[in-house]
Amino acid sequence: MKKILYAATICMTGILSVPAYAGDEEIAKDMSALFGAGRAVISDNQDKINDGNVGDKGLTGDVVIAAAKEKYKEKAGKDVDANDQYQKAILDAIKEVMTDAQPVINEKGKGFKGFLPAVFAGQVANKASEKLAGKAVIKLTAPKELVRNRKNRPDDWENKAIEETFKKAGYEKGKAFSETTTIDGKNAFRYIQPEYYKQSCLSCHGGPKGEVDISGGKKEGANLDDLGGAISVTIFK
Repeated sequence: MKKILYAATICMTGILSVPAYAGDEEIAKDMSALFGAGRAVISDNQDKINDGNVGDKGLTGDVVIAAAKEKYKEKAGKDVDANDQYQKAILDAIKEVMTDAQPVINEKGKGFKGFLPAVFAGQVANKASEKLAGKAVIKLTAPKELVRNRKNRPDDWENKAIEETFKKAGYEKGKAFSETTTIDGKNAFRYIQPEYYKQSCLSCHGGPKGEVDISGGKKEGANLDDLGGAISVTIFK
C-alpha cells in the first residue's frame, strides 16, 4: 500500500488539505517522458511520412515503439517498464494508433498525409486514457493562443500553470509543475511538463507569422526553444 503524504493545496474553494500519494510524481514523469518520446519519433519521421514517392514507410507500431523506448531511455536514464500499467497503456495506444494509420502514411502518390505529431499525440492520449479507465488521464495541451485543436485547450488548472508558472520570469526552463488537488470531489495528483519548439516544429509553427503552413493552419511565428505546449497528466485516487 502506498504511503500517504499530506500537502496544502489551493483550489477554487480555498485551501484544502488533500492526500498526495508517494510515487505519483514518478509515475506522471515517466508517462510524460514516454508519451513525448513517441511523439518525437513521428516528428523525426515527418518527411518520410509525407514522401509520396514511397509506399511502405516501415513505420509500424513495433518500429515506432522501439524508437520511442530508445528516446525514453536517453531522457529518463532507464528502460521502459512494460509491466507498469501506465506505461503499458501508452505503448499499447501507440501500437494501435500506428496500426490504424498504416493506410494513410503508406499511401503512394500523396504527399502531405495530415498525420502530424500533434495528431498522433492526440490519438495516443485518448486511447491511453481510455485504457487506464479513470485511473489516469494524459493530454497534450498548450498556451490558449497557440492551441489549434479545441480539444487540446488547457483547463483552468493547466492554464494557470502555463500562464503563472511556465511563463514567469526566471522560472527554470523545462521544469515540470505538480500539485495535489481535487477534481469533481475526487483526489487527484496533477502534473504538467512544459515543451519547447524544436527545429522540426518550426516548419509549421515558425515564421513568417500568419503564413499558411503545409497543414493549412497559420504559422505562429515561433522561435526555436519558445514555449510551445505541455504534456498534462492527472492521476486519480
